[in-house]
Formats: sequence, C-alpha cells, structure tokens
Amino acid sequence: MFDIGFWELAFIGVIALLVFGPERLPEVARTAGLWVNRVRRFIASVKRDVEQELRTEELKRILKQPNPLNEVHEILEETRQSLEKPVAKASPDSPATTQLLRPETQPERPKLEGEPSASMPEKVAPSAAENPPNAATPNHDRQTAQN
Repeated sequence: MFDIGFWELAFIGVIALLVFGPERLPEVARTAGLWVNRVRRFIASVKRDVEQELRTEELKRILKQPNPLNEVHEILEETRQSLEKPVAKASPDSPATTQLLRPETQPERPKLEGEPSASMPEKVAPSAAENPPNAATPNHDRQTAQN
C-alpha cells in the first residue's frame, strides 16, 4: 500500500519525539495504533461487503440465464405425459392390453439352432455336493496306481 522504509519511519519517530515529548509519546503511539486498527477493520469490512454484493449479483445473473437442463427436463416431462395419456385411455379388457398383460397369448418365436426346446430338459452341471473336492477322481486313482 504505502512504500515506507526504515529511514522514513525513523524520521517520523524523531519528529514525533520532538513535537510530543518523551512523556506523551507512548500515549500518542497507543492512540495512533488504535486508530490504524480501526481504519484497517473498516477497510476489511468494506471489502467483504463489496465482495458479497458482487457474489450476489453474479448469482442473480446466473439464475436469469436459461438453463439447458430445464429444456431437457421439459421435453422429458412432455414425453412422459404424452405416453401416459394413451395408457390411461386404454381399458383393461381391450385386446391390446390383454396381449400385453398375458404373454402366453403372444405368438411363439421361431427356435434357433442349438436352442433347447421346452420339452427337452437342459443339461445341468453337477453341483459341488455331488463332486466334493476331496473325492477320488479317475485321474487321481491312476496317479495313485502308478506310484
């Protein structure tokens, strides 16, 4: 802020000593220190108030700008409402609703090659209970017989 060096402060001290005298100089220095602190606190308070006002103005400006997410939200809401209207109008006994609710009435899709049919049970891998890890396997028997 101020570019005051050592010699400038020493010169001000000597002048103050000559003007106020050695008895009143400590009291004047104390009073000057209190005033300097008050001025510093006042300046800091003004800076905080200005910064807070600038942040408030910035937030107001941001809130006034259109938000692109609001547009997306509006489109999604319109789509949801347009989809709910036909579903609400459909009666539970209408053929389209009956087909949607009962999958067994839908036509069967063609079977793919290698796909198991409903009548043919699928092969299931043996469980751990049927084949415990310590049970003797044919390979284990052969290795034991060779040793």
